Amino acid sequence: CEAIGSGTGGGTAELTDYRGESGLKAAFFALRPMLIRLLRAQGAADDAEDLAQELFLKLDTATTGPVDDPRAYLCRMASNLLLDRRRSSVSRSRREQEWGIGGKGSAVEIDDEPSAEDRLIARERLKSVSAALAALPERTVAIFHRFRLDGETQRAIADDLGISLSAVEKHLQRAYRSVIDAKLKLDAGLTNGLRCNPEGENNRA
Repeated sequence: CEAIGSGTGGGTAELTDYRGESGLKAAFFALRPMLIRLLRAQGAADDAEDLAQELFLKLDTATTGPVDDPRAYLCRMASNLLLDRRRSSVSRSRREQEWGIGGKGSAVEIDDEPSAEDRLIARERLKSVSAALAALPERTVAIFHRFRLDGETQRAIADDLGISLSAVEKHLQRAYRSVIDAKLKLDAGLTNGLRCNPEGENNRA
């Protein structure tokens, strides 16, 4: 974490008030650029943004006591999430390889290119997230875009809009919850669809 840099522009002193449960969420937004850099440095690549959202979801749903060092705590959470995802990926690849050996008589090469189904799911996720953001107040969406897409700091956004830093954090938390809820609902729908149609019966003409 130290080698990656703080990402807050003000050093550890800015995190002294982020030790409680709600403070950890605020610390997440303050440290988000640094956490994404950390994840990418550890090999997360394009998954870094998704892992950051997953980290916020855990903070939003978990009950956490006082934390002495929010930066170290969040860095450890981010690294553990990446490790869990890698383990899941290895297990999935092993299952696919075993299936290839059992079904074809020899190992089959696994295509790294996304399948048509994966591309469809990605498009559906984008549509779902866009719809979730469209339902939010205009100011919330604008703050989310400036922070997430344009890379502006919370302080810069707050100063420009003439609102408090905590107000910016609340807008961001609301936007993140909407994005995460939209993804979870879509994923649940896809999972239920696969259970109901294990052989792709819903694709029949």
